[in-house]
Amino acid sequence: MPIDPRALRTYLAVCRAGSITGAAQALNISQPAISVTISQLEAALSTTLFERTRAGVILSPAGIALKRRAEALESLLKSAEEEVAMADKAVAGPFRIGGTPGALASLVPRLVSAMRERGLKFSMHVVEQTDAQLTDMLRKGELDAAMVTTGIEALAEDLEEHTLTSDVFSLIVGRKNDRLPANIELRDTTDLQWVMPEAAGAFRRQIRALFIAADAPMPSEVVRCDSLLATLAIVRTTDYVTILPHGVASAEIDAGSLRAVQITGAPFQRKIGIRTMKDSKSDPTVRSLLDCLDVS
Repeated sequence: MPIDPRALRTYLAVCRAGSITGAAQALNISQPAISVTISQLEAALSTTLFERTRAGVILSPAGIALKRRAEALESLLKSAEEEVAMADKAVAGPFRIGGTPGALASLVPRLVSAMRERGLKFSMHVVEQTDAQLTDMLRKGELDAAMVTTGIEALAEDLEEHTLTSDVFSLIVGRKNDRLPANIELRDTTDLQWVMPEAAGAFRRQIRALFIAADAPMPSEVVRCDSLLATLAIVRTTDYVTILPHGVASAEIDAGSLRAVQITGAPFQRKIGIRTMKDSKSDPTVRSLLDCLDVS
């Protein structure tokens, strides 16, 4: 028996509310009607989707899988509405891009420039999130692509990555650190005040790998910050330092408000690229993104 899409909407409301009662209130329909819909959905799938408890519902493994698909369907329908509205105006998109701060700063301007060079009229939504959140949003269909650090760890089977560029890491300092030399070893920086990423993502792991490769202890006096703008502002106005791919801070380095100190003894490069769902290449929106970034 085919799944009724309306039943998925009801099921998703139960998942989000955590109870039949909460879903009934959210959808403004009766509890018995929701119970009947869920029973019919379970019968159609020949499985149990969740267990009812006093505290609410606990999803079964099948229920978790269906929730992910229901979220993807909801995103698909929302995207369809937006794409139709854009098509009426001869505007491509909307392209939904997510990414980590440094990857977005490096790749979004490149993508926008490529689209403009092709004469495209387009709409684009860009959000900044952690690696884990980006993967979750891709699976829910909330993003077309994510711009991330690549090559750090093995990918899940449903994901695909393409490395687009790389950049050497530099110690980024402000004018209050003019005393620092043009070249420095990481082991000589651990007594400095640092700004480092908070989220436990690929970038934080890569920075840790830099210190391990240099046989240097991790700094103890650290401001944890995932905002690229805030990180650059702290380094620009205080004696704190950070470590970033050179290109991420190139605008402020060229302007003279920040300086890049070469890290010796740890020739580490950050690879960045685009991550998509493996089965999304046939999607016209995703294909257009990959084409503009010269991904074959």
